[in-house]
Amino acid sequence: MFLTISTTGDEKNPATDLGFLLHKHPEKSQAFSTSYGTAHVLYPEADAGRCTAALLLEVDPVALVRRGKGKGRGGAPDAALAQYVNDRPYAASSLLAVALSGVFSSAMKGVCAAKPELPGLPRPLRIEIPALPARGGPDLVRRLFEPLGWTVTAEPVALDAEFPEWGDSRYVGLVLESEALTLAEALRHLYVLLPVLDDAKHYWVSADEVDKLLRAGEGWLPDHPEQKLITSRYLSRRWSLTRQAMERLELVRLAEADDSEVEEIDNAVEAETETEEKAAPLAEQRRDAIIAALKESGAGRVLDLGCGQGQLVQALLKDVQFTEIVGVDVSVRALTIASRRLKLDRMGERQASRVKLFQGSLAYTDNRLKGYDAAVLSEVIEHLDLPRLPALEYAVFGAARPRTVVVTTPNVEYNVRWETLPAGHVRHGDHRFEWTREEFRSWAGAVAERHGYDVGFRPVGPDDPEVGPPTQMAVFRMTAAKEEKAA
Repeated sequence: MFLTISTTGDEKNPATDLGFLLHKHPEKSQAFSTSYGTAHVLYPEADAGRCTAALLLEVDPVALVRRGKGKGRGGAPDAALAQYVNDRPYAASSLLAVALSGVFSSAMKGVCAAKPELPGLPRPLRIEIPALPARGGPDLVRRLFEPLGWTVTAEPVALDAEFPEWGDSRYVGLVLESEALTLAEALRHLYVLLPVLDDAKHYWVSADEVDKLLRAGEGWLPDHPEQKLITSRYLSRRWSLTRQAMERLELVRLAEADDSEVEEIDNAVEAETETEEKAAPLAEQRRDAIIAALKESGAGRVLDLGCGQGQLVQALLKDVQFTEIVGVDVSVRALTIASRRLKLDRMGERQASRVKLFQGSLAYTDNRLKGYDAAVLSEVIEHLDLPRLPALEYAVFGAARPRTVVVTTPNVEYNVRWETLPAGHVRHGDHRFEWTREEFRSWAGAVAERHGYDVGFRPVGPDDPEVGPPTQMAVFRMTAAKEEKAA
């Protein structure tokens, strides 16, 4: 990855002041270690008339895999070759943005102890990025940078210059020029917009990314015409974080319009008056009920079958009773998100030894699922076509045979209590069916009888006297005779 920053000057205001602003001496070549390789800062030219600083990031593809989702600690399965052969060493991305913030952190903050007057002064700037991924093409590049005061030249890079009929790649050669911006402003623009254009971050996006976005976007993001797109892409389209950021940006905009502080605008409710407790979300109540059933069973090694994005796996890891937790899902994308949620790439060895993620279909028997104390099918069965349920039943209860199985599924009778759910509709577009309490009990009882389990039922969520709870849960326990035989 390669980026250059150039400026011009004269004897009175020499261009070499760029070295003071960047805190990197023009006569030296310096190297800085990063999590994914080595960043080099050098000056191809440096005199009073013109000065250019270059940032070269050498990405170690092996380190990228080891610290990323492909690390052999239950990371989500991915195309093995694609982990090592990709554009990361060459194309500007979130890796380069992170290197910018690390190597030029003082410049980005607008701090210069040697010449404190320099950071606040606009100066002629020219920034060149030879290979920039641009999901949205040159038009999006212009829409993002031109409102910020940049003159933008974005030339598409051909897939192959010798075969023009193949068309353009998703990369552009970018040149930004401005006379009216400070270096700190320029670096903050790049820090946010490089990963926005790439539309892919190399690390898990957590809540602290909202604060990073607002700090780097101070003074320009609240009024940017593409604010929503920038916020959504920067936060990897995590809607909850995007909504939080948009609300805070709107407060900033209102405060600026009113010439007041954000705290003065956001004061409708005093923190100490918020005494009313809100009911926990149903998903949280469901996880609590599942964990309680697993703890009662004494299970140590647990399967989360159809683990989705890893919420239950994450909750189980917090309890030391569960010595091994295995998440299984057919969706590679879900497992990738789960891996990021669990931060497997940053997890300590002891904690990492307790968790595994792997791809598998519950419609087929799988020897990897045998020998566990308990298995969970949380909101899974309703996503299967009814004719495929017997295959799942045999794979779990007949072949894997954990001593305890916990199954949750929606109670269709409760749907009348959802005011926003039209009559006759299921709760999720992918649900193939939703059962009444009687239908669920009938199915669970038959499964238990066929495979040597006892089964009990529990409500999850408010138990309405007329229609029952929103979620119904069955806890299967292997009968004593079967357990003794298995032992």
